[in-house]
Amino acid sequence: MTNRIDGWLRAGLGKVAWPLSLAGAILVALGGLLRWTYDRTILGDLTLYFNPAPLQYWTLALGVLAVFFLVVQRTKLRDTLPGGAATTRTLGLFSFLVVWLVMAAITIQLGGLVNLEPGAYVPAVGALVLLLASRALPDEPPARLRWNVPGWVQILMIAVALGVALYAAAYLLNQDDAWVFVTFLVFVTGLVLVTRSFGLLGFLNLAFITYRRVTLLAAVVAAFAFPFTQNGSDANMSIATQVVIFAITAIGLNIVVGLAGLLDLGYIAFLGTGAYVGAMMSASAFATIGWHPPFIVVMVIGALVAAIFGLIIGSPTLRVSGDYLAIVTLAFGEIFRLTMNNLDGTNGPNLTHGPNGIPNIPDLNVFGFDFGQPHVIFGISLGRFANYYFLLLVVAGLVVLAFSRMNDSRIGRGWVAIREDERAAEAMGVNTFALKLLAFAGGAFLAGLAGTIKAHHDVSVTPDQYQFLESAFLLAAVVLGGMGTVGGVLLGAVILKLLPEKLRFFQDYRLLLFGLLLVVMMRFRPEGMIASRRRQLELHEEDEELASELDTQVADTELKDVEAVVKA
Repeated sequence: MTNRIDGWLRAGLGKVAWPLSLAGAILVALGGLLRWTYDRTILGDLTLYFNPAPLQYWTLALGVLAVFFLVVQRTKLRDTLPGGAATTRTLGLFSFLVVWLVMAAITIQLGGLVNLEPGAYVPAVGALVLLLASRALPDEPPARLRWNVPGWVQILMIAVALGVALYAAAYLLNQDDAWVFVTFLVFVTGLVLVTRSFGLLGFLNLAFITYRRVTLLAAVVAAFAFPFTQNGSDANMSIATQVVIFAITAIGLNIVVGLAGLLDLGYIAFLGTGAYVGAMMSASAFATIGWHPPFIVVMVIGALVAAIFGLIIGSPTLRVSGDYLAIVTLAFGEIFRLTMNNLDGTNGPNLTHGPNGIPNIPDLNVFGFDFGQPHVIFGISLGRFANYYFLLLVVAGLVVLAFSRMNDSRIGRGWVAIREDERAAEAMGVNTFALKLLAFAGGAFLAGLAGTIKAHHDVSVTPDQYQFLESAFLLAAVVLGGMGTVGGVLLGAVILKLLPEKLRFFQDYRLLLFGLLLVVMMRFRPEGMIASRRRQLELHEEDEELASELDTQVADTELKDVEAVVKA
């Protein structure tokens, strides 16, 4: 359908596609300097001429970039700079989305199109013209830019990229206006796709691979620096800690689904197991176990209990697969929730206080450090959620390390073989049942580990926190982010945990938004946002350009590895 529409546009606008695209881009850029509405209380004051608000700066940036790439197409620079019509089309699409989202926000918040000033129609018309005319531009093979830069420049670019990511994350969390939040998210997505078509994203990926240790160090520094960008906001840090807990749990599920290919729809029960163990062994007045060991011991016990449950559930059920396994794991998740409801002293032993749960769980105190007290570092006050955030980062680092080691090991290769073709793996001598059981227990162990911290973070544990919907969101984080990858799961967890927090006005339609996101991703990028090369090629076998691009990246990586060995 898209190709047919492009054909119609090329037939009708082919001769004037470039000048129309340029005119649309100029109107988009010019519109960023105009007055869009009369009410300065919404969307950061769009009422001034030549004094853009943030939303207008983003529009201006997209318009200027579109003008730049259109000019490149008609000069000798097109032989040296990549991009071409594909980049212009991307800029046209996201210029249209950003501008028309802002127009929709003004219309909805102020009650009608009459509240739009004439200056708002300039970028709106320009974005529409750019969107349509750019589809009619002729396809030309883009130049392939070779980034021959010194190593120190690549390291500097890694630091800048992670610094920009830190700034974007801090800016997003500080946005209370849902419309500004969504528009900025769309703008950033557009910029990422533009850098991909320009070749910069692929180069950064190679730099990340070549300088793994530098990348890891920079990522750790950026993650630990994040609380210092929030001005002591407990609300934002609460969201951040929930995101990290969600990410740790999703990485555990990634072992089961992403590596071993086992569909688990009741995984949230393992997180709940760790949480209940942590609550029952805490110093809460409602704790049902009189033993209060050090928290390090509690973490190990919670993780082991969850792993044991994984073994108990997996032993009889992992001999089935596909839909049958999904049904069994779904039932296990519901059985866990109902069991926690019934352990109230009436229907069973009094271990969990039934639906009331275990409240008043005290904050952690590890080696004399009280996680419930604010601390001042570098003149910035960090509250209890920041304290838990730092602890969770350490745990997340250990989880990522464990996942990476298992993924690169003989066990990880066995899991991948089972995921690709279980019968073929078994025929080659792989002990498929033992490896599937290990994946189930290993994923449960990591979820239980996160659950023990979650109990103290949330102050209380109740059965309704561990419903099927949470398992579905965990699975979606793995699928949308990219199965079998760490970065993809982290990104998926951030998006799926952050969006509901920031889009509370859309709360009643959260499942609708969730479903639309799944449909769009499965249509345009089924391998996930950050996917492994194997899955990209599996799901895009007909895409010769992608295969060539991946082969080039692999060749460049191997060449840099050889050069590093020679220099050493």
